[in-house]
Amino acid sequence: MAPSSRFTKSSKKATKLEALRVAVDAQSNHVIEENPMRTDFGEKFQALIDDYNSGSRNIEQLFEQLLKLSQSLSDEQRRCVHVGVTQDELVIFEILTRPSPALSSDERDLVKKVAKRMLDRVKELLVIDWRSKQQPRAGIMLCIEDELDELPDAYSKEIYQQKCSAVFQHVYQAFPQAPPR
Repeated sequence: MAPSSRFTKSSKKATKLEALRVAVDAQSNHVIEENPMRTDFGEKFQALIDDYNSGSRNIEQLFEQLLKLSQSLSDEQRRCVHVGVTQDELVIFEILTRPSPALSSDERDLVKKVAKRMLDRVKELLVIDWRSKQQPRAGIMLCIEDELDELPDAYSKEIYQQKCSAVFQHVYQAFPQAPPR
């Protein structure tokens, strides 16, 4: 019997809905924590809850939509395997490709390679308390700019500067400490 069929026949709908809501909220928060570029999942979750609270959805509709969102979140968590990158590399790749520029398949492959190489180099430069020291911060920014120079011609100078800043900001937030060696 499908989960939504069991839910429809259940006498404890509110309890089951709350359990699913908590699970999907945690799953959504985890995806967003892993990849800050995916805040759309948090927005979708909140919109579902807001619609339910306003009376636009009934309990069965909310349950069904939360199940679908949970499946989307699961798919997102497996996406790095499909794309052929690590989770950290996927975040950098998405920073570099969203919302623009439009890229060909070959250009996307090049961006993946640039993201991987750049992230590997940046991790080598991370030192203890790197965020509080000017020289390591400047070295990391220079490394990012140097590696992103290899991006395809589809990146205008303005987009390149935006992407360099966004990647640095991500590295600053995602790697507060040097990784163990």
